[in-house]
Amino acid sequence: MACARAAFAARVEAPARGRHASTRVVAAQNGHVHATASAASSRAFARLGAKRSARGHVASAQAVAVNKATRSIDEMDMDPEHVTFASSDELDASASMDCAGGVCSLNIDDITLPVMGDMEQMRMNLRDIVGRKNPLLLAAADQIFGAGGKRLRPVLVFLVARATAQLAGLEDITDRQRRLAEITEMIHTASLVHDDVLDDCDTRRGAETIHTLYGTRVAILAGDFLFAQSSWYLANLDNLEVIKLISQVIADFADGEISQAGALYNVDITLEEYLEKSHNKTASLIAASCKSAAVFSEVSEDIKVDMYEYGKHLGLAFQVVDDILDFTQTEQQLGKPQGQDLATGNLTAPILFALRREDGDELKSLIATQFENDGDLQRAIAIVTESGIEDARRLAREEADMALSSLKGLPEGEAKASLVAMVEYVLERIY
Repeated sequence: MACARAAFAARVEAPARGRHASTRVVAAQNGHVHATASAASSRAFARLGAKRSARGHVASAQAVAVNKATRSIDEMDMDPEHVTFASSDELDASASMDCAGGVCSLNIDDITLPVMGDMEQMRMNLRDIVGRKNPLLLAAADQIFGAGGKRLRPVLVFLVARATAQLAGLEDITDRQRRLAEITEMIHTASLVHDDVLDDCDTRRGAETIHTLYGTRVAILAGDFLFAQSSWYLANLDNLEVIKLISQVIADFADGEISQAGALYNVDITLEEYLEKSHNKTASLIAASCKSAAVFSEVSEDIKVDMYEYGKHLGLAFQVVDDILDFTQTEQQLGKPQGQDLATGNLTAPILFALRREDGDELKSLIATQFENDGDLQRAIAIVTESGIEDARRLAREEADMALSSLKGLPEGEAKASLVAMVEYVLERIY
């Protein structure tokens, strides 16, 4: 069964307002930001390319560094019994970094190189937390945390932690920044497990989902446990600013799901409402965790705000890119039928832009009838592919450029270079 996602239909109306008003940037501003961002990207790619030949040496040094950490997370007096589990995401090394003619293909391993040791320590600290504490969930644990993926959220926590620690003159990142990366991964994983129940998804990243294998009860319990465990760890970070930031993320998750469920085949939703939903479901966690990492480096308020903006706009770019790929990739690449969001009424950025074009009325009519006739869905997909993809690409680029501009206050170095490259890595999928 395909994911029966709750839906959005929309016509794009006024410029964005409120929390995402900055997304609507005038053309002159975009030209300046894009030029600045492109220069920053080029410098970052050059540094990453230079580092690639030394990857083996650096990786070995980082592996040693893991064993020489000043204090293990397990030694922190944060919970009565610390146990571990394996992360839900796997790094994707399918892309290569091959710069030719000014165009670079990015390898996620190169981007994550500065925090490879940190990620390994996190994996060791998180392994088996569900199954070891809860025998009922033991059978589900490997499936929850064994599926593919990139673990981008904790990677971003570590990169921001290292970049801001460099700015603050710290010798290393703190134990609380390491714990924050674990919390971020647990919250993300919990949200995926619950999303699969709500969306009735059979598979995720090519693997069967927990509720398909073990039933809805186990899936809900697993997600609830991860939310509860992450909340316990969060409280023990003993920092009210971070507690408020991450707690808001969980509230945003709920708001995003409720708003999506309430807008099924709603042809009156605006682009701003789409961005608000995307913020709540995707960007909120990235933004809050990036800012929280900066908080523990004790940097200035301006830098903390910049890190939130970086995470927010990167998260929005990521979501827009995902929405584009729903139309531009094949069923084999997607792991689900092409245009599945449209088929289930979840009207995303490419659809919203297509609705404002000349054939928007035809598309609106097809959506209103929920593709009741044979060929209706295929016609709607064709309209969106022809009329909405390019505008959506521009939106993703705008969000990416705003993410890049938020890095201006960080010192040059490996961590900043990877934060810059991460933005281009996200965009690379749509070109």
